[in-house]
Amino acid sequence: MIMNQIFRSIAMSLAIACSVQAQSSDDSTQWKPLFNGKDLSGWEAVNVAPDTFTVRDGLIISTGNPTGVLRTDRMFENCIVELEWRHMKAGGNAGLFLWGDGIPSVGIPFTRGIEVQILDNAYNASGKNERFTTHGDIFPIHGAKMTPLGKIAKNGVRSFPTQELSKSSPEWNHYRVVAKDGEIRLSVNGQEVTSGKDCWPRKGYIFLESEGSECHFKNIRIRELPTSGPRADETAVSGEGYVPLFTGINLDGWKIPEGDNGHWKVLGEVLDYDAMSEAPGEKSLVSQREFTDFSLIADWRIKETPYINPRVAKILPDGSEAVDADGKPITLSVPDSDSGIYLRGSGKHQVNIWCWPIGSGEMYGVRRDPNMPEKVRAAVTPRLKADKEVGKWNRFEITVRGNVVTVVLNGETVIQEASIPDLPPKGPIVLQHHGSKKDGQWKSPPSLVQFRNVMIKEL
Repeated sequence: MIMNQIFRSIAMSLAIACSVQAQSSDDSTQWKPLFNGKDLSGWEAVNVAPDTFTVRDGLIISTGNPTGVLRTDRMFENCIVELEWRHMKAGGNAGLFLWGDGIPSVGIPFTRGIEVQILDNAYNASGKNERFTTHGDIFPIHGAKMTPLGKIAKNGVRSFPTQELSKSSPEWNHYRVVAKDGEIRLSVNGQEVTSGKDCWPRKGYIFLESEGSECHFKNIRIRELPTSGPRADETAVSGEGYVPLFTGINLDGWKIPEGDNGHWKVLGEVLDYDAMSEAPGEKSLVSQREFTDFSLIADWRIKETPYINPRVAKILPDGSEAVDADGKPITLSVPDSDSGIYLRGSGKHQVNIWCWPIGSGEMYGVRRDPNMPEKVRAAVTPRLKADKEVGKWNRFEITVRGNVVTVVLNGETVIQEASIPDLPPKGPIVLQHHGSKKDGQWKSPPSLVQFRNVMIKEL
């Protein structure tokens, strides 16, 4: 009888072992690499330079410069993600984003989504962790939402790790993130430490973040879980097809005006202009590539308005300019700055950036062309003023198909499907210079502007 019990026990143990082995085998077949160890196939640069993320010795190497992100080439919903990371500098900063938008938020290098923080312990030792952030905390960024669980940060929006389990630079750390039905849980080096629920969005891209210092990633893999059917409003914004036109670290890809002497420059990862180009001819900044049909995203802001423009017209909805009872133009004096984006290289067909009451986005050269049909002149006149105040970031989304132009400013359609007969068929993107000085004084509105997140999708 004892022998029978022993045999039954052995048989049961073997059955359990076989079952576990079968499950393990089944599990392994469901895992897929997110990084093949050879190149960045399956990943897309969002707003970083070509060499910000590279592959060397089976690792993804992030230089940390500029601050920005690399995303997967498609969205994911319910999944388990595993990766290993190490910082090569004490106090280094990086991150893993889930369920993020494919387009950065306005005026910043990051996208809306849920961030899983990747910080080196030397940063934590500074004492910042209890009041701000630490390795392995989870939090929503730039419009995303999450209810933190477990140990909650003092600001009430971050889940802090219940234990400090990360290893210091240059040692490797392992992250396992379970993201399911809007809930996210992080295990650091084998033990769960942070979690959050009610995440929004709950379907989107996966990102690796560059933020100031060298960081290495390897053994990145994913296991997709059954879908729970997220609604459209629970799904991130697509970034499919968009590529950066501005690297954030230099002006590669642009033709700098000969003799400019550094007035078009990169300042703090932003494309900055002071309207003082010394080029003897064309002073605007021109893309090296030419485009036909495209969708362009460009964030911009006016830095200041030192010039009072005494000749600002009162523009009516039909594109005409208001006159008084004697037929004289009605003009206003307003603090002004003036720039714009030329479509297909044509100065006449520029989308204006300025401080006029009609608002940015209008096409001045087309509106004022007396040979243009009245319908066209009205179509290139903004429907409303959607500009933010001076100093704040704005976003243009400009779509050009054939000779039809649509301009969206800060989410508002200001020019809708304007058909422009003489729009060139092809040409570069141009960031406009405007303004001149005499005896130290501005004689016309200067282009005191900055740009970032300049991205284009060819259609």
